[in-house]
Amino acid sequence: MLLMKTIIVIPAYNAEKTIESVFKRIPKNSYDEIIVVNDGSKDKTSEIVKKYNVKLVEHKKNRGYGGAQKTGFKEALKDGADIIALVHADGQYAPEELPKIKKPIENGNADVVLGSRVLHGKMLAGGMPLIRYIGNRFLTFLENLVLNMDISEYHTGYRVYSRKALESVRFDLNSDKYEFDSEILIQCKLKNLRIKEVPTPTRYGEETSYLNPLTYGFRILKILINYVAHRLHIRRDTKYL
Repeated sequence: MLLMKTIIVIPAYNAEKTIESVFKRIPKNSYDEIIVVNDGSKDKTSEIVKKYNVKLVEHKKNRGYGGAQKTGFKEALKDGADIIALVHADGQYAPEELPKIKKPIENGNADVVLGSRVLHGKMLAGGMPLIRYIGNRFLTFLENLVLNMDISEYHTGYRVYSRKALESVRFDLNSDKYEFDSEILIQCKLKNLRIKEVPTPTRYGEETSYLNPLTYGFRILKILINYVAHRLHIRRDTKYL
């Protein structure tokens, strides 16, 4: 197996209370570089990050979760990454699981790997609010139906991409908001990239969520409608070409 350069991308917004713990929890031999995209934080996130041997990219204004990913992914590709891992700054998704989640790409069996809380089977036990759990399951059912896919969870934030995957899709045209994650999976499907899932635990603590479940749900519905219109040639969408 060829040695592959792994770069971790961490979007961070007001993460002063948690990001230090995330750094400490990532297995030291599982990556070559960490890129933190400070997305216009108003707290001491930058000051804390600068204490560590990581690359810090600053957004002067908040661009959103998707916008931070775009910046981080472009930096990772520029720095020669073969594997790009998305890790959250709040520690909700276990950083310790990274070696397991990226292994299908290292073994040549996947282009994209999703850390699935559903396959792990303890979403509610991990503290996920019931209303978010119900919304997650409904949207995943709907997305599988419309996209003709069989993914246990579209809305996980624990993801690993191969260089091939990110170079194959126009992720720069996606939303700057949370629905970026669904759009890039649609793009990967349309490019016939191999998407695998690995069970991963999650823990909901006192971290602040900036996601409005109702607004997010309507945006996912809009994405699905746009996808159907694209596939039926009613209105072609550049990001899906």
